[in-house]
Amino acid sequence: MSEQVRQMFAKVSPKYDLMNDILSFGIHHLWRAITVERANIIQPVKVLDCATGTGDLAIAFSKEITKKSIKYKFNIKECEIIATDFCPEMFLFAIPKAKDLLLPIRFEFADVMNLQYPDKYFDISSISFGIRNVDDPQIGVAELARVVKSGGKVMILEFGQPSGWISKPYNFYSKKVMPFLGKLIAKNPSAYTYLPNTAAKFPSGEKFVEIMKSTKKFKSIEYYPLSFGIAYLYIGIVE
Repeated sequence: MSEQVRQMFAKVSPKYDLMNDILSFGIHHLWRAITVERANIIQPVKVLDCATGTGDLAIAFSKEITKKSIKYKFNIKECEIIATDFCPEMFLFAIPKAKDLLLPIRFEFADVMNLQYPDKYFDISSISFGIRNVDDPQIGVAELARVVKSGGKVMILEFGQPSGWISKPYNFYSKKVMPFLGKLIAKNPSAYTYLPNTAAKFPSGEKFVEIMKSTKKFKSIEYYPLSFGIAYLYIGIVE
């Protein structure tokens, strides 16, 4: 990811959680809840969450593992969660959140395109609203798959382009309201112009599945539109 993008996230990090809640009306928490539920955790797992930001998806995974360890009676101490980001300023907010919840998440600096972890180490790798900011998404997806065991899951949550009746109000909201709120609350209208613009241009649905297929890392790929296609969840089962 470019240094310019890293600096942009560093600048918005103090207001990142607040802006996410306001701009999505809190729905992003539901999308993450759906993601961890679709992970179908029934035994001890090792999870890598990339571009973790302030840690929301890693935290959701940790809570899900705790819940499922009780239901399926497995040893939670055998589980491992590593959350990474290329913007260390985000950790200033992610680490306290995890500590306040007493969640055993390890935070590490990492580049999605060049992960420092061994092949086939994790059961699940994930990235939420970050793959579109990777310089080469194909390489990023391939790395997410490389570090996952055969039969494990790569889970990608990303914005899409909604169609139908919601498309016009959504486009107005993303192009006009988001930058205004970015200026008013985060004091950074350029960041909240950049983010919806990248979401509008980034391949979604079948087009993103083609990127995943091009890595030749998956035996199967499924995807699910969320909230009329405002977001998509992609799940690839690793070869």
